[in-house]
Amino acid sequence: MPFLGQDWRSPGWSWIKTEDGWKRCESWSEGLDREENQHSVDHSTLLSSEDEDLLPSEEHGYAPKKRKKDHFRDDSSAQCFYREKWIYVHKESTRERHGYCTLGEAFTRLDFSSAVQDVRRFSYVVRLLQLIAKSQLTSLSGVAQKNYFNILDKIVQKVLDDHQNPRLIRDLLQDLSSTLCILIRGVGKSVLVGNINIWVCRLETILTWQQQLQNLQMTQVNQGLTLSDLPLHMLNNILYRLSDGWDIVTLGQVSPMLRTLSEDRRLWKTLCQYHFAEKQFCRHLILSENGHVEWKLMYFALRKCYPAREHYGDTLHFCRHCSTLFWKDCRLALPFKDSGHPCTATDPDSCFMPVSPQHFIDLFKF
Repeated sequence: MPFLGQDWRSPGWSWIKTEDGWKRCESWSEGLDREENQHSVDHSTLLSSEDEDLLPSEEHGYAPKKRKKDHFRDDSSAQCFYREKWIYVHKESTRERHGYCTLGEAFTRLDFSSAVQDVRRFSYVVRLLQLIAKSQLTSLSGVAQKNYFNILDKIVQKVLDDHQNPRLIRDLLQDLSSTLCILIRGVGKSVLVGNINIWVCRLETILTWQQQLQNLQMTQVNQGLTLSDLPLHMLNNILYRLSDGWDIVTLGQVSPMLRTLSEDRRLWKTLCQYHFAEKQFCRHLILSENGHVEWKLMYFALRKCYPAREHYGDTLHFCRHCSTLFWKDCRLALPFKDSGHPCTATDPDSCFMPVSPQHFIDLFKF
């Protein structure tokens, strides 16, 4: 009888050599590291008077306990997640392979959990989770949804610990809570995977995270140099390296000197030219009383009409030669340490293209 294995053109599994022979690396599992013991959110903010069919009045005393029980059962069950650096993206069935790769499968198998700890990939993962929250949350499988909220939990805890990038997480949680409120109150009764009480408990957890981020206090370190000790040309160089206008405004609130530098017209002109085209300037031209262009006001006006240019320290890459989605990591072992995946092309670098968060989602639209 012939051996029926995976398609020989696919990446395959990872194997390790032991004393008993070669064995396949098993997937690893993890759950939430902390228990959700406090859920003090007022349920009147979640459910309107029209939602009596969701939580009947005669079960109000029983429903909170049932939600916590279901949520604990959902999080404590065994969850298998992969930590793969690359996956093969197949969009149609062939004679050798049946089925196709979905968004949920790609999100679960790729190593997003470790990417959260990488400062180069942090904003990329946050932006991807935000796009999924806006439009693709219901398309994820149950395992992918569990993985989504586990990664979100890691992101929130990381921000609460190191006090970095709180604004990105506030925007993500705001979009996610708005989506869940709409789904739970009506549409979600038929499209959400799992018990509706689990989703209500998840929404309570999100509202708790939002409250913790709102009460977040930045700690000031009095050791070593501060921004005020740097010369003007270095401060100006830091401002010119920021690609987000809100970061410039926030940094300008640190000291009077930084506030003066953050109001520089050339700084905002450079920022507008980086994000937007010249034709867009003409449509939203804002002039001062002296006839000068108000570049700062133009930037925020253009942000409301056009998407800003996204910039990330590191992104996923897609190989057009072998249809592989991968993290380009130079620390991988030979023979494919430079490409990040086992590519058979003569010139692999010419086949690679970076994948933006929106492109990642579009890859799995059939």
